[in-house]
Amino acid sequence: MPASTPSRVVNIGLLGCGEVAQVVYIPTLSLMSDWFRITYLCDISPASLEHCAAKLNNVPATTSNPTELCKSDQVDVVVVVSSDEYHASHAILALEHDKHVLVEKPVALTRRDALAIAEVEKRSRGRAMVAYMRRYAAPFEDAVREIGGMDKILYARVRDIIGPNSHFVNQSGTFPKKVADFSAADTADKDSRAKEMAETALKDECGVHQSPESTLMWRIFGGLGSHDLSLMREALGMPEKVVGSSLGFPFWKYVSLATDLIEKNNANENTLYSVLYKYRNFTVSYESGIDNVPRFDAHLEVYGTDRTVKVQYDTPYVKGLPVTMHIAENADGVYKETTIRKSYEDPYTLELKTLWEMVVDGKQPKTTVEDALQDIEIFAMAMRHGYGVGH
Repeated sequence: MPASTPSRVVNIGLLGCGEVAQVVYIPTLSLMSDWFRITYLCDISPASLEHCAAKLNNVPATTSNPTELCKSDQVDVVVVVSSDEYHASHAILALEHDKHVLVEKPVALTRRDALAIAEVEKRSRGRAMVAYMRRYAAPFEDAVREIGGMDKILYARVRDIIGPNSHFVNQSGTFPKKVADFSAADTADKDSRAKEMAETALKDECGVHQSPESTLMWRIFGGLGSHDLSLMREALGMPEKVVGSSLGFPFWKYVSLATDLIEKNNANENTLYSVLYKYRNFTVSYESGIDNVPRFDAHLEVYGTDRTVKVQYDTPYVKGLPVTMHIAENADGVYKETTIRKSYEDPYTLELKTLWEMVVDGKQPKTTVEDALQDIEIFAMAMRHGYGVGH
């Protein structure tokens, strides 16, 4: 990690001023003032631009034109936190202007678009990093080493069952502002992109019939699921296949995604799904869902013969909540539990330090576009099984 007093301040252009920008990136980047300075803001909402600019100690340039931000000599890195439908096009635009890029997950909604980013990156002087912040948590990297030291893995579980996102955001102390000053043309463009991308991903790339339900499931995988399955892949590798799945909605009450993708049907709609991923010698149960209980249960747990290793995450929207590692083991016939809290430094801060090293020192991050492409394939494996393709 960089020294306590970094050698250079990196200028950030923030492309997107919605909830994630307001709750995570602006506060964290502002606190890391020896590492970063936000010099440019871009959003299609004038109200969001005004609100976010007022949060900064310096006076940033503002624009509704992504090209203006990407070509500015006042920007070293473009942080893409726009709506998912624009992640790929905005990342490509930044790379075409030879800027470094940190793009929020999902890197793209289709394999086609992720490959396009990777191709442009080859010709760019900039480098791209995907914002899988959970993978930068210090206890997780220790857990990967613990798991690698197991003689045999018997079983593993990945769980991410959480309550309404608003519960955590409202207690974050960042006071985000929701706006609705979008033009009809902007809304139509977003909807058109979403429709085309869903058709490409489902019909062309997965071979799955496109419907409102399958579209929703694909977006959930790309949203909440991308965190969980990326963790699974780094800790355990790529699964061979899916041997069981239950994709759908056992009871219709409430859907609330961090991306604000779904606000439809009844006021309350719970969504739960599970997938069994088969590895060579063991199976991983992945279960995820969003309900109305205000808790955050996100963890990776790996069972060996004599020990179990678990990494537990809390909401990332309340700064300073520790990620912990828990080891349960047979210690000479005695049951022993150990809880390891290595750091209170949050995963977003650790991720941004890696971004700084990528820009200043040329360090290659582990969360590349090529890396994220594997997660798109893991999503597709589940979708094909869940919707009866190929079996």
